[in-house]
Amino acid sequence: MKYKIILFLILGIDACVLFFETAHVSISSSEASLLYGDFSFLQLLVKTSLAFFGHNDFGLRFVFIAMHILSALLIYIISKRYLKFQRDRLWLVLTFVLLPGVVSSAIMVNHAGFIIFGLLLYLYLEQKVSKFFINILLLVYALLDVGFVYLFLGLAFYHLFNKEKKEFAYNIGLFFFSSYLYGFDIYGFPRGHFLDTIGVYAAIFNPIIFVYIFYVLYRRYLADKKDKLWYIASTALLFSLLISFRQRVDIEHFAPYLIIALPLAAQTFVSSYRVRLKEHRRAYKAIFVSSFILLILNTLVVFFNKELYLVLDNPKKNFAYNMHIAKSLAQKLKAQNIDCVTTDRRMQKRLRFYAVTQCDKNILKELPLKSKREPDVTISYKNRILYKATVTKLNSK
Repeated sequence: MKYKIILFLILGIDACVLFFETAHVSISSSEASLLYGDFSFLQLLVKTSLAFFGHNDFGLRFVFIAMHILSALLIYIISKRYLKFQRDRLWLVLTFVLLPGVVSSAIMVNHAGFIIFGLLLYLYLEQKVSKFFINILLLVYALLDVGFVYLFLGLAFYHLFNKEKKEFAYNIGLFFFSSYLYGFDIYGFPRGHFLDTIGVYAAIFNPIIFVYIFYVLYRRYLADKKDKLWYIASTALLFSLLISFRQRVDIEHFAPYLIIALPLAAQTFVSSYRVRLKEHRRAYKAIFVSSFILLILNTLVVFFNKELYLVLDNPKKNFAYNMHIAKSLAQKLKAQNIDCVTTDRRMQKRLRFYAVTQCDKNILKELPLKSKREPDVTISYKNRILYKATVTKLNSK
């Protein structure tokens, strides 16, 4: 009973922190493009949420925070197949909710959070329901998001090596169907984004956890301990690394496949730790403590990213800069009785969410921060100027 209380305490605190964080961020340009761009299932989810909870940041992000909490609950349930003790599963859930990539996918409107939830839902249901229902679920995934294309590829390899011809044909068919439906481009000349991809993976997990997951997948390959989860995670990882030699990788479509491999990493770590005598566990304790310290530090940086403005020479170097400014700018404009402007395309979409529409009466132009020209609008954080702009009112006559 106490473990369930701890689990719901972790999830409850996590949800409260994420909902609190919605008040301190603005809609980003990528989120605005998703909301006001071509129709997609994610767009439908967001618009439904906005209809229920109002046209605000809470309504914008509610669905993704809810999917994040459900994903944490699913990873706890799925980990029962890999971890015997409940306390180990709780540590796994805590690791999951602290991962920088998971935190970002929870607070941002993007494909990653949806794919993580979809993958974990599949892993949960595939041992609970019939093959017919699972095949229907996979078909739905193929229709909803191109990010699931690597799930079909991983399952195809799993069924191929297990000599299950019908399942292989079905999944490879879904792979080509989804690729055709959404487009699946391998383009350009080799440019060598391999190291960039490794760096992004390390930032999403933290270097220790990423290296350990990579090690676990390789170790299970050598030991011939390849289950369905291994095939799904390994296929996506290898595919992302291969195409990174040629082009920049859309990491939000690949990272979820490594995130769901956490139960495999936890099982290997716990087994290696407990099989050793106490005096030989120091190295494992050091790895565990170091990775958790890094996780906590990374999570604090994500949640308190505005404090970085106080130490950076250029505010735009802040990784979260694109999730600030717009809301404050809209408020400043409305305070000056300006409810419509013409500005650059990205900011125009962002301001639209905060009811500042497009018109020809007012021209909003961003100024360089070092400009000595007197701005009409200034956005600051603790006396540090983050954004300056002029508003030119045109004569409508």
